[in-house]
Parts: sequence; C-alpha cells; structure tokens
Amino acid sequence: MLKELNEKKTELKRLSEEYKTQRNELNAEASKLAAKRNELNKKTKDLINEAQNYKNLRDENNVMVKEHKDLRDEINNRANEIYAQIDTIRGDNNLAGPSIKDIRKDIDRLEFAQQTEVLSTSKERELVNKITELRKIYNAKKQQLEGNQELKELLTKAQDIRDEASKEHTLLSEYAQKAQEYHDLMIATFKEADKIRAESDGAHKEFVKYQESADEKHKKFIAAQKEIRDIDKEVRKLKKGETDGRREISKADMRKDAEDIFDKFKAGEKLTTENLMALQRSGLL
Repeated sequence: MLKELNEKKTELKRLSEEYKTQRNELNAEASKLAAKRNELNKKTKDLINEAQNYKNLRDENNVMVKEHKDLRDEINNRANEIYAQIDTIRGDNNLAGPSIKDIRKDIDRLEFAQQTEVLSTSKERELVNKITELRKIYNAKKQQLEGNQELKELLTKAQDIRDEASKEHTLLSEYAQKAQEYHDLMIATFKEADKIRAESDGAHKEFVKYQESADEKHKKFIAAQKEIRDIDKEVRKLKKGETDGRREISKADMRKDAEDIFDKFKAGEKLTTENLMALQRSGLL
C-alpha cells in the first residue's frame, strides 16, 4: 500500500511541475499580449485625440468660411442694388443687350467653379474660355454704359464694391480649403485609429485565451498539490499504524519472556540481575 501511494505521489509531483511550468509559460505569453494590447490602446487614444484636434481646426475654419461668406453676400447685395439702378437707367435709355449685373453674376459663378471644383484639363480650358468671353462682353457693355455719366459713376461704385466682395471670396476660399484639408486629415486619422483598435481587440482576445489556459493549468497544479498532501496524510497514518503494531508485538514478547522468568523463579531457580530487570519492565515485580 505504501509503495503504491509513493509511486502515485511521485507521478503527481511530476505532473505538478509540468502544470506549473505550463502555467508560467502561458502567464508570460499573456503578459506580453497584455503589454501589446495596452500599447495599442494608447496609440488608439492618441490618434483619436489627434483626429479630434483636426476636427476642431476644421470647425474653426468652417466658422470663418461662414463669416466671410455672409460678409461677401452682404457686399454683393449692395453691389446688386447698384446694378439694379444701372439696369433701370439702361432701360430708360434703351441700351439693349444683356444686363451687366447678370454678366457679372455669370463671371463670378464660373470663377468660383474654377477655384473650387476638380476639373479635367479640357473642362478647365473650356471654363477659362467662357470666362474670358464673358469678360469681353462685360467690358464692352461697361464701355457702352460709361457714355452715360450717371451710369459711369454707378459702374465705378459697383466695381469697387465687387472688388471688396472678391477679397472676401478669396478669404472664404482659403478657409474652405483649410477646412477641407483638416477634414481629410481627421477622416484618415480616425480610420487609422479604427485599424489600431482592431489590432488591440485581437491582442485582447489572444490575451484572454492564454489567461484562461494559464488559469486551467493553475487549477490542475493546485489539485495535484492537494492530492499530494492527502497522500502524505495517508502515508503518515499507515506508518503510525505499523509503528504502533510493532510496539504491541514487542510488549507481548516482553511479557511472555517475563512470565517464563517468573516461572523459573517460582520453581526455585536463581535469577540474574538481567532477569530481575526484565521482570521489573514487564510489571510482574
């Protein structure tokens, strides 16, 4: 029985060490994955902060776009009022042809498209030619109208106002371009953050898998250690039983020897000192 228990204990010790080694290896790998996950989470957070900063800059520039657009439109409305006066005088004086206000609007619309839209080479060439043609018509109409002093003064005033509006439009375009650039940076940075977050999620899943495996090995290690302790208790009980058994046998032998000596004493035989001591140990004296 003791041999079987000792053999089982030896096997459990071997398994216990194996579980311990495996647990430690798995925990080490889990720690690496946790560190990787934490690093990726930090990168994700930094990228989100960076993207948020781009968003704020985009919004700030969009505010400026709106401010300059409102100012440009306000100035253009002033110019349109003057062009309306010009059209009235033009009608009163039978000055035929397209309205100089409408020509100016067409030029502004086409110039805005040229500055803000992405065009092919052929389309841009076509647009430039059209703007050039309208400018010629505008200048011809302007010369026609400048023959009238009142019209000339109104045209000069309208042109000054248009120049002021053009400056606001230029600023509007600059802020719009910056807003678009920051918007593109924001989108790209958010996409990068999503990519890094996906890597972090993958690392976390791997971490959980290794951590669960390590926990399972640890449970097996603990179970093996408990079984070893249980075997040690059983071995101690068995050894104690054997020792107690040997003691009982020894006492019985001693009693029998003492009774033999006592019988000799009663028969009149002379006892030695050793015989007397044996009788004392047995309790017969």
